[in-house]
Amino acid sequence: MPNTAALPVDHLFTEHRSFLWGLCYRMTGSAADADDIVQDTFVRAMERPPRRVDDPLRPWLVKVAMNLARDALRRRRRREYVGPWLPSPIETEPPSYEPVALEGRYDLFESVSFAFLLALEALSPAQRAVLLLRDVFDYSVRETADALDLSESNVKTTHHRARAAMAAYDGRRLIPTASVRQSTRDALFAFLRCLEQHDVAGVEALLAEDVRTFTDGGGEFQSALRPIIGRDKVTRFFVAITEPEALTIATPVLNGLPAVVADRRTVEGRQAPRSSLSIELNAAGKISAIYVVSATRKLTAIK
Repeated sequence: MPNTAALPVDHLFTEHRSFLWGLCYRMTGSAADADDIVQDTFVRAMERPPRRVDDPLRPWLVKVAMNLARDALRRRRRREYVGPWLPSPIETEPPSYEPVALEGRYDLFESVSFAFLLALEALSPAQRAVLLLRDVFDYSVRETADALDLSESNVKTTHHRARAAMAAYDGRRLIPTASVRQSTRDALFAFLRCLEQHDVAGVEALLAEDVRTFTDGGGEFQSALRPIIGRDKVTRFFVAITEPEALTIATPVLNGLPAVVADRRTVEGRQAPRSSLSIELNAAGKISAIYVVSATRKLTAIK
């Protein structure tokens, strides 16, 4: 029998859960998967603890969690998904500091944004793991190698390839500073007002010419199965589907930016009972992307 008495599990769970959850959420893009992986990691700590219980436990927990997270990511990518895949929205508090852009480094607050999480989808599980540990969590090459059971040379090569794959994101990167958060809030509220008033011209004025809308119903609910691209198409889509009188609206901060959570008072057919809506702005302050998530499993982290 393993010596679980040597591990103060309750204390360790409290001490390490938040860090592990944040790491696993960024690895998988799924709040529900992060919950499961953290739970499984601590189950393993109780059932099969490390041999040297006097050593710091976090490196061991990170190694277990990252193995589980890579496996979960591979399984998710092997499954056929109905329509666009989007990350799970999560509620976030504004940071007490001002995020800044550092070359080759991503701020913790930036790294939960939809833009960043979707950019990570271009990476392999190994590349994603290396990039997160090196460029978000500031692990050294040696620490990353130990956590992922890779050689240091492999970490360096994988890291170089991961950074190259992030070049497109880096080129349009918009750091979620206080100013960007306020601009996003203003644009979002103006968008909602125009929809409520059926102001087609007003909606169009807020959108970038090449704006894209992605809707993730997970195959459960009615949603667009392909991205909707272009100012005219996106405007017509939202004007057609929006029923302000049928919805209860909240405006939390999701994934670092002001967003919308809409609960439908009466559900008919394949309508989603709850949806989140998040936007991105381009450098000109126009709405360049709109993300709508209604899949039940994707909304577990929203109150």
